[in-house]
Amino acid sequence: MGVKLRYAAAAGAIVCLGAMASTSAASVRRADRHEIRTFSTKSTAPLATAITDPWLYNSPQERAAFSKTQAAGASYARLSLSWNAIAPSTRPVGFVATDPTSRGYSWSNADVLVAGAEAAGLTPILDIAGAPHWAYAKKPQGVNAGTPKAADLGAFATALAKHFDGTTPGVPAAHVFQVWNEVNNSLFLGPVSATRYRGMVNAVANAVHAVDPKSVVIAGDLDPFGHPKGKKQKWYSQSPLAFMRSLLCLSKGKHPHPTCSATVHFDVWSHHPYTFNGPFGHARNPDDVSLGDLPKMRALLQTGIRLHRVVSSHAVRFWVTEFSWDTNPPRRHAAPMGLAARWTAEALYQMWRSGVSLVTWFGLQDRGGRSPYQSGLYRHSQALDNAKAKPVRTAFRFPFVAYLGRGQVTIWGRDATSDRQLVTIQRRHGGQGRWRTVAMIRSNSSGIFKANLRLTATKKDWLRATAPGSGKSLAFSLTRPSPTLRYGPWGK
Repeated sequence: MGVKLRYAAAAGAIVCLGAMASTSAASVRRADRHEIRTFSTKSTAPLATAITDPWLYNSPQERAAFSKTQAAGASYARLSLSWNAIAPSTRPVGFVATDPTSRGYSWSNADVLVAGAEAAGLTPILDIAGAPHWAYAKKPQGVNAGTPKAADLGAFATALAKHFDGTTPGVPAAHVFQVWNEVNNSLFLGPVSATRYRGMVNAVANAVHAVDPKSVVIAGDLDPFGHPKGKKQKWYSQSPLAFMRSLLCLSKGKHPHPTCSATVHFDVWSHHPYTFNGPFGHARNPDDVSLGDLPKMRALLQTGIRLHRVVSSHAVRFWVTEFSWDTNPPRRHAAPMGLAARWTAEALYQMWRSGVSLVTWFGLQDRGGRSPYQSGLYRHSQALDNAKAKPVRTAFRFPFVAYLGRGQVTIWGRDATSDRQLVTIQRRHGGQGRWRTVAMIRSNSSGIFKANLRLTATKKDWLRATAPGSGKSLAFSLTRPSPTLRYGPWGK
């Protein structure tokens, strides 16, 4: 559930972004008395999407939840997998932690969860957390979580990878494993220690890669903000870039150098870039990381890879494994619905151009009542099948942005089918009136489409995209919202 818990209480490689779409016309036709050009988008990094909902994915409405996740354009589902719910509370005589068939292990609930995701065409991300009491190196204290023994975690990871390796009849396969949640926050790993976390990650990576070298191990999953411990506030968090430098054994400064010989083994680095001042906003603390700071985190990751601080058999990817905007309604003081929808499309664009190749949205449906969790893609309904989609859901499924420049409009989007499509770009002058086709853009094999359109446009114009299998994107105004708007992800 990530960073929202405490506020409630208180696949492509990392690559340089591709060049802008070719402006040479592939075909010409006439529509609405204007010459319509067709642009082609060159190869770019992809942008996959995922959803996580720890309530609906573990409920009687699980099947509907996975169906709506897939319908929202997601191809992954992040699933909370509790180690202490699978492992025995007391180890029986002869218990072998690396053997998934050993007496004491209980896999039935996990099997149902993984099978449900896969039946909907989703790739499950298994988020490992929650050590059994016998596996702690440091016991929990008050609100602060403890730290598991790396050796015990590695043994469980071996059993987990073997159980879901796809060879056991009737058991689904899973090959993406995430090591803990927001480990720079003492509510999830206490005391906060990059050194101990490095041991945890290496134990999981060594275990699952020994079972299947193609399995993917995700590390990081960081809280975006550092907070000191206070007299009343017993928990604390370390700023993500400071934690990351410690994990990678890198010095601070413009030209980092190794500070130790330790290496860390993972295939994906992940983060939770919640942002308090719009989709291009920066965190106040230079070591914190919101949306506008993702390039700094990516640069640090690339430095760690270049200096051989990171070991992986895959090209290391950069993912966002939790992000969202609350909306008003239902949450007072959150971003108004229309603004939140625009910000959703812009946030996806900002993450993609920062090198992120997968974005995970927190919350499929608003929780309802007085719950602080109101970032769903659907409005709350007792029966999920009857839940109405918010405009945010369209922006998440079919993101589209358009920015007015000097004599041109810069277009970016991703079609909902994430494959090659002929995308129609339309313009409307003002809030009412007829939509007129102004361009056609062929998306690339990842569904990304982009171009610079030479249009005689003004701030009063709106643009939208349509594509087979995607329908219509939300209309996107060429008037940018005021930069003084200070809505946060959970309200002001």
